[in-house]
Amino acid sequence: MRTLGSVVVRDYMQTQVVTFTADMEVMTAINDLVKHRISGAPVLDADGNLVGVLSEKDCLKVALTAGYEGVPAGIVAEYMTHDALTVSPDTPILEIASRFLDSAVKRYPVVKSGKLVGQISRADVLRAINEIC
Repeated sequence: MRTLGSVVVRDYMQTQVVTFTADMEVMTAINDLVKHRISGAPVLDADGNLVGVLSEKDCLKVALTAGYEGVPAGIVAEYMTHDALTVSPDTPILEIASRFLDSAVKRYPVVKSGKLVGQISRADVLRAINEIC
């Protein structure tokens, strides 16, 4: 019988993830967030390495820049969080649940050897709880 203590991120992470590039127009990225009903997405370089995360909160800066200053919105790199918090596919799901409780983060990129392999969200942890408990 599986217990929640034996489950790791790879068991519940999403492997098909919306991603952005740093040079992408931020308005295009915002459109993708809205279209896919997600709160953020990893930002990758040309080699698939994680270079940041663009969240809803980061995107709110666009309104201030474009709205108050009357300038074009710009590119993802100008708004993204560069030092993204990540997890490994082998991170215990209980550790991720604890991290979610201790921070405002809603999703973590899952990285192996510097490459994005998936993403784990609060909803994924809830799915694990629902299936196992």
